[in-house]
Amino acid sequence: MPLNVGCIGIGLMGEAMARRLLERGHRVTAWNLEPERLDTIVPHGAAVAASPAAVAEAADCVLMCVLHTEAVANCVFGPGGIAEAGPQPGKILVDVSTIDPQATRDMAGRLRGATGMRWVDAPASGGIKAAREGSLALMLGGAEEDVADAMPLLRELGSGLTRMGPVGAGQTTKVINQAIVGTGFVLLAEALALAEAAGLDTAKLPEALAGGFADSALLRHRYPRMQQRNFDPPTGYARQLNKDMQAVLAFARHVEAALPLVSAAARQFEAFVAAGNAMADTSSVIRMYRPD
Repeated sequence: MPLNVGCIGIGLMGEAMARRLLERGHRVTAWNLEPERLDTIVPHGAAVAASPAAVAEAADCVLMCVLHTEAVANCVFGPGGIAEAGPQPGKILVDVSTIDPQATRDMAGRLRGATGMRWVDAPASGGIKAAREGSLALMLGGAEEDVADAMPLLRELGSGLTRMGPVGAGQTTKVINQAIVGTGFVLLAEALALAEAAGLDTAKLPEALAGGFADSALLRHRYPRMQQRNFDPPTGYARQLNKDMQAVLAFARHVEAALPLVSAAARQFEAFVAAGNAMADTSSVIRMYRPD
């Protein structure tokens, strides 16, 4: 059955997911803080709403993909936010943003108390291509019944759907995911820099390492972009991963976990972004080691 989905946040990932839903025959009503981004999906059949509240009123379920915790809070509780839509009993907000786990729990309880709307945190991993193909890995947090009710939408977006626990558990899992991914990008850059300095045919490295312990999705899909210096158009912004890495460190401090390797990688990303590369492709962190 076609779904009636509201989409809040039409960035690189939000656009990819909205396009996926439209191509699958679902109705999409969308809002974005920068309205010009809506031009990427309106020609494909999306309707435009004037606010997040209007999205919630028009849709049976809401899919949100925005930059950070503050952006989620603004979309839900700020002027024109979802909470202003009034009672929405039974509807579900599926948040695929990467944000703070405790803030997720707090906002979920507040939204349910104000509107009756349920919350499933479903941070995504896999990138734009996986979003377009519906093969994202989604880390789910929410009540069992709420996750089950959200499954028709979640199955359109992801092939890896794992409920990790109550609301906030998905975001906690994403913290761990980003620790691995962020450190992996820096490690790939250093490995490529070493291979280039040694004079290897660096294009062959993924083939040489395939099937071994060093093989990974990052090596197969992001290393070639680094090796070819193929960064346009971006498949992910450096500012986003930098934000996520800083969130990993904050979470680690909260639970009193020492992460020296992750901390070193986070410092590299922070320096890269501070050097004027906030909107650069994430893979271009190789320029920290091998400037063009």
